Amino acid sequence: MKRKFITKKLKSNKKIKFLFVFIMFLIGIYASYKNLEKSKIEITDKDLINLVIKNSFNNEENILEKMIDKTLKVSNPIKLLNKNYNKYITASQIEQKVVKEEVEPMIYIYNSHQTEEYASSNYAEFSINPTVVMNNYILEDIFNKNGYKTLVEERNIKEILNKNNWKYANSYRASRVFLEDVIVTNPTLKYFIDVHRDSLGKDKTTIKIDDKDYAKVIFLIGTENKNYQANLALTEKINNNLNKYYPGLSKGIYKKGGTGVNGVYNQDFSPNTILIEMGGYENTTNEVLNTAIAFSKCFMEAINE
Repeated sequence: MKRKFITKKLKSNKKIKFLFVFIMFLIGIYASYKNLEKSKIEITDKDLINLVIKNSFNNEENILEKMIDKTLKVSNPIKLLNKNYNKYITASQIEQKVVKEEVEPMIYIYNSHQTEEYASSNYAEFSINPTVVMNNYILEDIFNKNGYKTLVEERNIKEILNKNNWKYANSYRASRVFLEDVIVTNPTLKYFIDVHRDSLGKDKTTIKIDDKDYAKVIFLIGTENKNYQANLALTEKINNNLNKYYPGLSKGIYKKGGTGVNGVYNQDFSPNTILIEMGGYENTTNEVLNTAIAFSKCFMEAINE
């Protein structure tokens, strides 16, 4: 009888210990979750470029997963994000000789439609939605490395729209505000690149060149502005270079004008204004990255002539 009592007591103690450990485990998970929730992780296009470029060139997998795992152990997870992605793009990947450095800003990159997104793919579970803005930072990095000092517009175009009670259709009008402002403080700017994304499906926006996937590009030229011929000439140079080095990557130059069409697209602002659409809404970050590098090479060769 005594032995049965002791056995029962031992079993009871084991259950209590198991229950205690299980409760502590749940508390630990909840505490980690709340800690992560309080940190309010926000990964910007700049941060995303760091991760994508590192993944593309160093073949590191599950970078985001590793990052999220680490965030459970610190009070401020955002500090783990390394924004210094410059070291991941080397001269061999750019395939461009370094030219004489421009002391003053020469190139300005902006987006009349900042919210145009690409495919979330592997990053969806982390609420990361890569947008056309990420192209800006890739191009900025490559241009700066090659001596073409570049400025990227980081102000939110929605604020201009809201402030003036303008609708989304007035986005070019809003980006014009940025153009007029930036030229005052940076009069040395010579080239202006408005980066967009196509609205077509992946079958029409993707191409494989030398076993590498690229997001196709298309240039848009407004025919109803004073700089039409000059902008067309520069765009043709870039497009010819793309056809030369990356056959099929460019879908060509789309000229727009006439009744009910913008026909300007701020290209009256400068004879060196380019509007390019890189990929579509279903293209992955790596496909867009490959295209941005290809475009940068062809652009630099065109202006270096």
